[in-house]
Formats: sequence, structure tokens, C-alpha cells
Amino acid sequence: MDCSNIQFQYVETLSPAEMQQLITLFQRAAFWASDRTDADMAVAIAHSHPVVIAWDGEQLIGFARATSDGVYRATIWDVVIDPHYQGAGLGRKLVQTVLSHPLMSRIERVYLMTTHQQAFYQRIGFQENQTTTMVLFHQEIEPVPNLVTVEQEPLSGQI
Repeated sequence: MDCSNIQFQYVETLSPAEMQQLITLFQRAAFWASDRTDADMAVAIAHSHPVVIAWDGEQLIGFARATSDGVYRATIWDVVIDPHYQGAGLGRKLVQTVLSHPLMSRIERVYLMTTHQQAFYQRIGFQENQTTTMVLFHQEIEPVPNLVTVEQEPLSGQI
């Protein structure tokens, strides 16, 4: 397959037509994301930086996003390549594009979760980490009673 025309791009949001292509891509290529909705993905994308999409002409063929504190920790999410384009190095390029973004390029430790693609990520340089990964599944949490938000004055010299 000729992948010389594939374009990778950083985005802040997706148009409704682009979002529909993303949802279709998830349904075709990502069992773990096949039930995602436009509305939920719009929220996820709005809180993710960077977000990278890959295009072959007018067709969305790849997607990945990350969240980061900009210095210490980041997590890569939702790496997906259209099945017809897999095996051509585009997944690697997608992850490398995420990692080269200014918000990611100096991160001390980058995490990701994967179900079946450990070997792929190891070839890129990721290592298994058995010691720090834990998960809290969604549960209703009682609000803290009488919690008051305190607004602070900026420290001298800060604006």
C-alpha cells in the first residue's frame, strides 16, 4: 500500500463529519472503543493535548491522543489505525507524532494501556511496568460536605 500521501495533523477539535469518521474508525478497528459516542469523544478530545489524526485524502485513517502535566507524567490514549493501513508503520508514526509534541517531548514518564499490543509498543521503546499500574473503576462518590473553594492571590511576581 502506498502511504506516501498520509498526512498527520495536530487538532484541538473535530468537526461533526470528522467526529463521525472517528466513531466509524473506532467501530471498525478498536474493540475497546466501539461503543463510544460523539458527545463523549468531544469531551475527551477537549481535555486531551495533543490530539493527532491521520488522513489519507478525505478519509480519517488514524487517531491518538494524550493527557499530560507537561513535565512529569503523561498517558497516551486511543491509538488506532484503520485495519487496511496497519502494518505500514503508521501506528509507530502516530505514536511518535504524539511524543514529539511540545507538551510531551520532555515528559519524565509516559504511560499507556493496551490489551493485545504489548509487542508493538515494546518495539517503539515502551516497557512493561508491573509496579505502578492500578485502576479505579467508575463509582458514585459522595460529595465532600461543606467543601469551600478558596481563591488565592497570586504570589508576588506572578501574574
